[in-house]
Amino acid sequence: MYDFAYQKPASIADAAKLLADPEAKALAGGMTLIPVLKQRLNKPATVVDLSKLGLAGITVSGGMVAIGAMTTHVTVARSAEVKKAIPALASLAANIGDRAVRYRGTIGGSLANNDPTADYPAAVLALGATIKTNRRSIDADSYFQGMFATALEPGEIITAVEFPVPEKAAYVKFPNPASRYAMVGVFVAKGPKGVRVAVTGAGQNGVHRHTAFEQALTKSWSAAALDGIATPSAGLNSDIHGSAEYRAHLVGVMAKRAVAAAG
Repeated sequence: MYDFAYQKPASIADAAKLLADPEAKALAGGMTLIPVLKQRLNKPATVVDLSKLGLAGITVSGGMVAIGAMTTHVTVARSAEVKKAIPALASLAANIGDRAVRYRGTIGGSLANNDPTADYPAAVLALGATIKTNRRSIDADSYFQGMFATALEPGEIITAVEFPVPEKAAYVKFPNPASRYAMVGVFVAKGPKGVRVAVTGAGQNGVHRHTAFEQALTKSWSAAALDGIATPSAGLNSDIHGSAEYRAHLVGVMAKRAVAAAG
């Protein structure tokens, strides 16, 4: 890897000042940044470690689950409060990557990176969550802006994510057998923000909502309601693991399984 300066600020204000430099990169769990640095695919002047900012923790109150940005996947997966309020979210976290990734990776790091095959973006979009930063609140529909692209500005740091507790929700994915990333993952939810369906892993532009499925499920919450609704293959990924047409088929299969799992 290339040489870089290492900073470990003790306050959000100091971290934001450092990250205002376009040559600086934030380090949360490091599950993406460290491999990229090792492969010399990125050359930041400064790496800003966020581990001392006190951004970890889970709070459930008033029909809302608030998760600090530096909360690890394993913490979400094992949280009794999350399991009770949004079991689909705990299940999603329990199936991210492998054990090493779950112990080091964070929800804030995943959302800031916005990998098009990551799991958390599907939960955030389907549940209509709000991303809290050191500057503002960003609704899920405005936050995701394409592959590896978000609404975050230079110096802006995710501090927490707030999830409305749904009436019903489930997430089902078809994982790549090697990486455990989603070839196709579908999160369905029925709650305060209506019926929402989010698809990850399949689209060339990353996570997105499936409006045809949402309309059908709003009329009838059942797997059978999705019969006959085809997902267009245009704009879907096509690679050695599966064609766009295959992924389009999987979207429907995963969606039906998710609705059945949600009950």
